Amino acid sequence: MLFSFMSGMAFSYRALEEIMEERGVDVDHATLNHWVIRYSPAIAVKAKSQKRETNKSWRMDETYIKVKGQWTYLYRAVDSHGDTLDFMLSEHRDEEAATAFFKQTINNNGFPDKVLMDKSGANYAGLSNINLLLILAGFATMIDILQVKYLNNIIEQDHRFIKKITKPMMGFKAFHSAQATIDGIETAHIIRKGQLSEENIPAYKQFMALAG
Repeated sequence: MLFSFMSGMAFSYRALEEIMEERGVDVDHATLNHWVIRYSPAIAVKAKSQKRETNKSWRMDETYIKVKGQWTYLYRAVDSHGDTLDFMLSEHRDEEAATAFFKQTINNNGFPDKVLMDKSGANYAGLSNINLLLILAGFATMIDILQVKYLNNIIEQDHRFIKKITKPMMGFKAFHSAQATIDGIETAHIIRKGQLSEENIPAYKQFMALAG
């Protein structure tokens, strides 16, 4: 399934099983699902660690992913150029989840100068918690928080690629499989943006290097 993401297309595991069978590869759809769950998270971690440096002006927002018939929340952040910073699937949309996302994103990218978000009180509270930690740690500067919805178009546009892939899937049956699949989709998106290589290296070769 991860290979289908590289071309921006979404197939069910059963459809991929049939496609691979036509090419002489005998693999069960359940095995494909197992591969994604087992390997995709580790590949995503490697991609995050190897992507090019992003800038200090961030845009963050969350979009919706259906799991077991219920909406879950995909927290995402990009910089002002649209490069992916980080992503996190959460069963909750609240201050605790927002705080966890900001901690994860900062751990992977360093501190931003400012973060642009919509009018979400939970997201504002989450980043305010980070600023409080900075004050307690003795830092002289804090992260600027800007809440201007119409200026957040960069990440809202970036959501569209993710939704284009996940929408035809008609929801996931388990949170852990949704999380692993999102890892694969986001990794393919990072590769497509050219964040892992400044050279003209085919996307599939970049993906295989991460999987190696």
